[in-house]
Amino acid sequence: MKALVKERAEPGLSLVDVPEPEVGPGEVKIRVLRTGICGTDLHIHRFDEWARHTLELPLIVGHEFCGHVVAVAPGVEDIAVGDLVSGEGHLVCGKCRNCMAGRRHLCRKTIGLGVHRDGAFAEYVTLPATNVWVHRMPVHPDVAAIFDPFGNAVHTALSFPLVGEDVLITGAGPIGLMAAAVATHVGARNVAITDVSDERLDLAAKLGVSLALNVSRASLADGMRQLGMKEGFDVGLEMSGSPAALREMIAAMTHGGRIAMLGLPAEEFAVDWSTVVTSMLTIKGVYGREMFETWYNMSVLIEKGLDLSPVITDRFPHHEFEAAFETAASGRTGKVILDWSAA
Repeated sequence: MKALVKERAEPGLSLVDVPEPEVGPGEVKIRVLRTGICGTDLHIHRFDEWARHTLELPLIVGHEFCGHVVAVAPGVEDIAVGDLVSGEGHLVCGKCRNCMAGRRHLCRKTIGLGVHRDGAFAEYVTLPATNVWVHRMPVHPDVAAIFDPFGNAVHTALSFPLVGEDVLITGAGPIGLMAAAVATHVGARNVAITDVSDERLDLAAKLGVSLALNVSRASLADGMRQLGMKEGFDVGLEMSGSPAALREMIAAMTHGGRIAMLGLPAEEFAVDWSTVVTSMLTIKGVYGREMFETWYNMSVLIEKGLDLSPVITDRFPHHEFEAAFETAASGRTGKVILDWSAA
């Protein structure tokens, strides 16, 4: 089968022929239809310091995908050949304290699909049945392929109640855009999103946000005045990993405000902890998806009319992966999809 492989310790990927995977005990085999390019994939493509210290080569990359089930191992129930499925890319041990308590997203022994084991940028992928999410309601394959990052957005956005609240989102990348769509859909009063990319802020406007602010030209205080806000934001969703963005968010929160932080900073940086203390702010770190409550939330949001199609801006056949990665790395687009259906 064809697969995108990180073969050598250098930038780039190779589209090569590799053996088709076989179904192991408790596993499901899936014919991949679509894959989404993630920031992790860009790190691997560049082969930066994180990738050099994390990967064991050669490796089939990719973890955002959807496809049809083509085989199931004996004893696997509730998953049938022909089902359209997505996959939870965090494989957990099932035996640690958190796993045993139902907090699988907190497993300390998590293995990443496409990072620590062969991934989904291929014609076929195998996955433990416990990591397979079956789409019981109709969903377009492009949307099904991005349930993994959609889950990051939903997990972050629903960390705190949003109904009637003023919400600030810093970072209008694909996950920030999806979080904005969720916050608007579930009834936030004002949803403001900040970035320095006009292209991405234009996408945010299509999702119905109250304010899409380019902070290279206007201040957050200016944006709050445009919204008629007299106090600070109730909920902050930090999606950028930018030190300046988090500092501005902390300064713009109302007393008792709550921040969910998904963005990963590249290095340590100073935080105004005095304001965190005196304003009695709550800061919650968010990683991945709650298994599988977040997945249930995602499916219901789609079923109830949440439209993610504006977030998906570019589609490429799988063999044009270099152009796809270049587009995804530009910082000016939404989600980039690779189509494997004709492989």
